[in-house]
Amino acid sequence: ATLADEVGIDVAYHVSKDLGAALGLRIQGSMNPAVLGDMVSANMLGRKNGRGCYVYSASGKGAKTENQEALDLVRRYAIAPKAENTVENIQWRTFVRFVNEAVLCLQEGIVKNPIEGDIGAVFGLGFPPNFGGPFRYIDNHGALQLVKRMEQFSTIYGAEQFTPCDLLMQHAKDTTKRFHNTSK
Repeated sequence: ATLADEVGIDVAYHVSKDLGAALGLRIQGSMNPAVLGDMVSANMLGRKNGRGCYVYSASGKGAKTENQEALDLVRRYAIAPKAENTVENIQWRTFVRFVNEAVLCLQEGIVKNPIEGDIGAVFGLGFPPNFGGPFRYIDNHGALQLVKRMEQFSTIYGAEQFTPCDLLMQHAKDTTKRFHNTSK
């Protein structure tokens, strides 16, 4: 919510529409862009106009408070959860999709090598640095466990958003494969 307010709800809405058009079902399940559209229509643009997910003081300093109007709007779009929304479940659902997208970027040549992908994910996207990046994470913990989680989530939430890319599947099938060459 804070990032959306800083960037601007209108910008987030535009990006969400573009990503939805480009990535289709792969991006579904994270947020309904109509929520952002309704916020823009209600002139909740974020910090730039003092109202977004939070309400900001006129001076620009001081504490922000939750915007009850925005919360009410989000509640109107609420859907019944398909499984228990524990913190761990939400974290894994987000994490496996993020890692899969990183591997897909390597597969499609968007990133040139795993080091570039790890550095970009940690410094550019906020990937947990203690994991070393998505490719280092896979090397350390194995692709198979990620694929198994994706298969579980696919059964619950839908196949498209949790379909492992080919390169991740190759690493899951051959547990000796590594993204980083650790031999000297």
